[in-house]
Amino acid sequence: MVVRTSSSPSTPAECLEALRRATPLTQCITNAVVTNFTANALLALGAAPAMCDIPGEAGLFASIAGGVLVNLGTPTAEQRDAAREAVGAGTPWVLDPVAVGALPVRTALARDLLAARPTIIRGNASEILALAGAGAGGRGVDATDTPDDALEAARALARETGAIVAVSGETDLIVDADRTARVTGGSALLTRVTGGGCALGAAMAAFAAVTEPFEAAIAASAVWAIASERAASVSRGPGSFAVAFLDELARLEPSDLHAVAVETERTTTVRTETERIDTERIETAGADAARVETARTGTARTETSRPQTARIETSRIETARTDTARTDAAQTETSRIETARTDTARSDRARIDAPRTETARTGTADAGIDR
Repeated sequence: MVVRTSSSPSTPAECLEALRRATPLTQCITNAVVTNFTANALLALGAAPAMCDIPGEAGLFASIAGGVLVNLGTPTAEQRDAAREAVGAGTPWVLDPVAVGALPVRTALARDLLAARPTIIRGNASEILALAGAGAGGRGVDATDTPDDALEAARALARETGAIVAVSGETDLIVDADRTARVTGGSALLTRVTGGGCALGAAMAAFAAVTEPFEAAIAASAVWAIASERAASVSRGPGSFAVAFLDELARLEPSDLHAVAVETERTTTVRTETERIDTERIETAGADAARVETARTGTARTETSRPQTARIETSRIETARTDTARTDAAQTETSRIETARTDTARSDRARIDAPRTETARTGTADAGIDR
């Protein structure tokens, strides 16, 4: 079971102390070539190994384990089914994609397992490149690329899966979405012993039971670096080195880990901040553009309404002019009618008055005669 606390250890020394206090149960579904060496390395480190790798039990055991290793070195049908069971238990787990790229069965299995979101992915540079779809793999289990060659592929995997990606090499890289740690040191004799890298994946699973994944990967890499250097200094070759390595793991004190060089950088934090600022600028520019567009639209609407208003006003003026003209015409017509009536009346009076005048004249003439 996982024994992390709210104040999980952060330095390699603190992580080793926590691991030895907890003795985490570490399940290993690993390849047949390295089973014995892996179990002994975990015991020497201070963890409790369990090589439970059969279907029907793997998932059950993973639910009580503190950490799980899934190593694809010899992926038999039974181990493939056991791996699928174990990664569904919700326990922190490490994927070691041994020799993926050129070999189809393990490559397909590794990509299927990515969907289960491993806690840590550990491999050499060629394996990480192949798993990310950026390479064809190495020469068998050996890398033909350097850790720095795989840095961007590791970052892409971390962003895609949410996993910590550990790339083993002369300088180990531990990568997440925005951090890169470099752990320097170690002995080349680790590559001359079967299980040196596979056991490192198991150690990461053990540390993942007591601390956060990024710190777990760093702590395991730091332990491997100093223990292998000390073992190399007292060994005469690969055989004696393998034994001496186990001894040095057991003898290692947390304080010894202060000598390991670990450099952590947040290379993408600056880019993320820049992207945030750029986004804000874009959003501000967009808002300003929207305001300008709104203003333009408002102006256009105003300009559009002005001709309409002008047309209405013109119509009103024309109507007024028409009404005035009609009034003037009516008044003129009325005046003409009145004038005509006056003239008619005058003519009628003239006709009436004419006989009277004539009669008067006749009467006057008659009177003259009479006189």
